[in-house]
Amino acid sequence: DGRVLEVLSEHLCQGWLEGYLLSGRHGLFNCYEAFIHIIDSMFNQHAKWLKVSRKLPWRAPIASLNYLLSSHVWRQDHNGYSHQDPGFIDHVANKKADIVRVYLPPDANTLLWVGDHCLKTWDRINVIVAGKQPSPQWLDRDSAAKHCEAGMGIWSWAGNTDDDTSPDVVMACAGDVPTIETLAAVQLLCDLVPELNVRVVNVVDLMALQTQEQHPHGKPEPAFEALFTADKPIIFAFHGYPSLIHRLTYQRRNHQNFHVHGFSEEGTTTTPFDMTVLNKLDRYHLALAAITHVPHLAATQGHVIDTLQARLAYHHDYVREHGEDMPEVSQWRWGQGNPE
Repeated sequence: DGRVLEVLSEHLCQGWLEGYLLSGRHGLFNCYEAFIHIIDSMFNQHAKWLKVSRKLPWRAPIASLNYLLSSHVWRQDHNGYSHQDPGFIDHVANKKADIVRVYLPPDANTLLWVGDHCLKTWDRINVIVAGKQPSPQWLDRDSAAKHCEAGMGIWSWAGNTDDDTSPDVVMACAGDVPTIETLAAVQLLCDLVPELNVRVVNVVDLMALQTQEQHPHGKPEPAFEALFTADKPIIFAFHGYPSLIHRLTYQRRNHQNFHVHGFSEEGTTTTPFDMTVLNKLDRYHLALAAITHVPHLAATQGHVIDTLQARLAYHHDYVREHGEDMPEVSQWRWGQGNPE
């Protein structure tokens, strides 16, 4: 059995959960992403206590402290700028590698797997970031389990080249909204530049980006380059601040190939898609980045660049006139083309 406790005090919720875990039970703290920062120092103390207590033989393991951040930066349609801050995961990533985990499930099936996994772990702090708005379902249950167990992987069905063929560009993503925008960008690229070989890599376990020496979930260098390649541009659409991806991958040999798009502290009360445009995380900017960073395309695809920039200009006017996203965005579905 279980119970739900609710109060508008993050400090009290954190204290409740810590005490509940110390009594030998399991729990989950659900919070707005922007306001979980209120308990930063309490998180610090719990992480430090876990690190030390695990070395004491008389201390029994306790269930992990699990956070679910489900009202996040990209969907604050009515709350606006004050509620737009994905920086808690930056704070978490600073702690000891064997204590912290950060998960960014792209759909409901991956969220279910991650939630089940986290509730079965001990002596750790798990952070799950997942929106509560309707969203596409990308993977069936078995595929989701396999993907989450690996931490990250190639989505062969989303790209236009097989896993063994070297792509011209890697379109990578971590987070539910970045995944949507990445796949929409891939569809645009396949329609507008069909000769471009595109690979899609999705990351669920953020710590898998680090090396094995940095984190237990880190991938060996050959496995990492088998996903991201050793020398091709990587357009990375990320849920949070871009600097975190650069920090996590700085020891990778292909670190300089990562071109990260994420939250750049541009926010307001606006439509979901306009938020991504403000931070250049949208499908048009991602497609433009792919063309720009593939050397032989930049000089030959001027008409495609003009087309994508024209859609951005049209979006700018449309959203300000109608107060909602244009149909080609709001009605977009994977595999159904790009509505006009």
